[in-house]
Amino acid sequence: MKIKASNVRKGIPLLPLRGVLVFPYMVIHLDVGREKSISAIDEAMLTDREILLVMQKDAQTDEPAVEDIYHTGTIAEIKQLLKLPGGTIRVLVEGKARARIINFIENEDYLQVDAEEYPEETTINPEVEALMRTLVDKFENYVKVSKKIPPEAVVSVVTVDEPNRLADVVAAHLTLKPNDKQLVLEKLVITDRLEFLCEIITKEMEILELERKINMRVRKQMEKTQKEYYLREQMKAIQKELGEKDDLKAETEELKEKIEKARMPKEAKEKALKELDRLEKMPPMVAEATVVRNYLDWMLSIPWHKQTKDRLDINRAQAILDEDHYGLEKVKDRIIEYLAIRQLAKKMKGPIICFVGPPGVGKTSLAKSIARALQRNFVRMSLGGVRDEAEIRGHRRTYVGAMPGRIVQGMKQAGTKNPVFLLDEIDKMSMDFRGDPSAALLEVLDPEQNSTFSDHYIEAAYDLSKVMFITTANVQYNIPRPLLDRMEIIYISGYTEEEKHKIASIYLLPKQLKEHGLTEQQLDISENGLRRVIREYTREAGVRNLEREIATICRKTARDIVAKKEESVKVTAQNVEKYLGVPRYRYGIAEKESEVGVSTGLAWTETGGDVLFVETTLYKGKGNLMLTGKLGDVMKESAYAAFSYIKSRAEKLGLDPTQFESQDIHIHVPEGAIPKDGPSAGITIATAMASTLSNKPVLKDLAMTGEITLRGRVLPVGGIKEKVIAAHRAGIRKVVLPKENEKNLEDVPQSVKRRMDFHLVGHMDEVLSLALLEASTEKAAKEGENEGK
Repeated sequence: MKIKASNVRKGIPLLPLRGVLVFPYMVIHLDVGREKSISAIDEAMLTDREILLVMQKDAQTDEPAVEDIYHTGTIAEIKQLLKLPGGTIRVLVEGKARARIINFIENEDYLQVDAEEYPEETTINPEVEALMRTLVDKFENYVKVSKKIPPEAVVSVVTVDEPNRLADVVAAHLTLKPNDKQLVLEKLVITDRLEFLCEIITKEMEILELERKINMRVRKQMEKTQKEYYLREQMKAIQKELGEKDDLKAETEELKEKIEKARMPKEAKEKALKELDRLEKMPPMVAEATVVRNYLDWMLSIPWHKQTKDRLDINRAQAILDEDHYGLEKVKDRIIEYLAIRQLAKKMKGPIICFVGPPGVGKTSLAKSIARALQRNFVRMSLGGVRDEAEIRGHRRTYVGAMPGRIVQGMKQAGTKNPVFLLDEIDKMSMDFRGDPSAALLEVLDPEQNSTFSDHYIEAAYDLSKVMFITTANVQYNIPRPLLDRMEIIYISGYTEEEKHKIASIYLLPKQLKEHGLTEQQLDISENGLRRVIREYTREAGVRNLEREIATICRKTARDIVAKKEESVKVTAQNVEKYLGVPRYRYGIAEKESEVGVSTGLAWTETGGDVLFVETTLYKGKGNLMLTGKLGDVMKESAYAAFSYIKSRAEKLGLDPTQFESQDIHIHVPEGAIPKDGPSAGITIATAMASTLSNKPVLKDLAMTGEITLRGRVLPVGGIKEKVIAAHRAGIRKVVLPKENEKNLEDVPQSVKRRMDFHLVGHMDEVLSLALLEASTEKAAKEGENEGK
């Protein structure tokens, strides 16, 4: 709806207003002081006493130009004029109608314009009536909530019947910003004006409600604070009358007494007393006070001086180690050596020992036995998956939830400054953007530095030199080199069958019987039954799976005793399958007959030694070499080196050199799903190829290990003990080893060496002379065996 102007006022004087807006029907006093404004009023008084009142856009402008004033204003009548001292005029004006400037007239004395006057609407339809009622209701509620408008204003609004007048009266009473009032003035359509005012009042009501809630919340908080202050003052007065000490003062005195008794080093004591002094000066409810209290609690809970006295009885320590573990003579000797030195040198620094060996060989339990033998406290920390430096050194106290590192936590748990501290799985640490924990461990495991270990949280040097650190790892090559340099490595190899049998009968079986509530009379596992469990149901370096299989037998025995009311169960080699199912492994897996193109190798794995078969075959081709069985790069290189050696020695080996050009050779290592790598299969591959090319079978009960060069030299390899034990387990009695590995045979148990025949070789020709049989010799051997049968 568009409102048309009723008439045009020509040459009407204009009075610009600063921050004040006059609505129609509004009577107001205005103080005028500017020369042009006074001239405009004088001109109006000389004519019809009417003047156009328009608000400035910026109240600070002294000489407003055309662009500095709004173009919509109110035509007002000057009712009264009073001159004040200082040249100021006070004018009483009454708004008459809205008007819009259509033209500015040049006049140097005052602002003069042509303006269109807009008539006031008087028609009341249902929509206008509804808007009027809504506006009155909202205004009444606004006056009740707001204390800025007097209640009499409601009466002046309720009695108005005209919609234009109602809107302007309400707008005049509201405490709005000048710009919002200008928007109301510019709303020429009455419905738009009424709706806009309803919207403004609703928004103001929401703001007032929020103000009220905030005031209530602040008042409640103030009342609570005043109440707490009053009660606290009362408590102080009561305590003073009763002669009791203040809680905070009593707490600080108690902490000070504990610090004096803790026998801390000078630096740590000064740090603790300084923090205690800060705590005294802090208000008790401050968040920082909690941080300081936690820090002091940690400082007091760490063992700064307390330590246990070592039991240095060598015979007793030997008895305890023998009682807890079978075999492991080298480890036991090292512990006895340490005790002997401690008897002679009282101030010996704690050694850093690292047990390296496959899972299940007793590395962790051995550390517990050492602590028991020394009568020291034992604490264990697992390093598997640790990748944050703060796990070792702790967090700075500036972080939220800061706490000491796990080294200091472990010392608190131990309760003494000389425990046996086990750092488990040191080869399984990792690192990321949060730092390198292995670098933080250098200070812990270096005997020259760990007397002044620095934790970020404690911020005082802590002495770790009395601690006996023991670390464990499955493999040595995963341990960071700087750490490895600071540790004494003790290898714990896999157990032989005899050792496993002893461990099972002496330790594992009694332990599982006790855990399952059985007695020796209720379950009897024969010696041959136990050996069958070891041979056909487990294949590992340690005894962890063996213990699980014994636990399975115990569970099924318990079920039979309870369900079938059997008094006792006898497990023998014949009925083991009833309890453990079909055998998982084949014992004595050596080849039953000597075959062409199949040789037996020995491999080292993280879980001990294993037997490896290498198969080769020939077919028509162009002299290519094919490798299968998921071989690693090193093993492939060994195969190529062996192939080159065989080709270079073809004539001396009695081979036809032309067959290399017309035939391809395929090398395959069975169990293709398992990755295989390492140099120790070199002579095994060369033997298999030589057998295939010469059509000579390989000796059936011979296994070998060693690296080969292009010249045919046999180089030493590692893991000799594990490999020999694997050959023994497989029923192989002859083993070919590199000559330089002769010294490693000292590690092989005597019970195994007595049953084995070792051949030490330095060149591949020696290997072939031992391994390859003449076809006629093999045939004669078979006939001899048949006659013997």
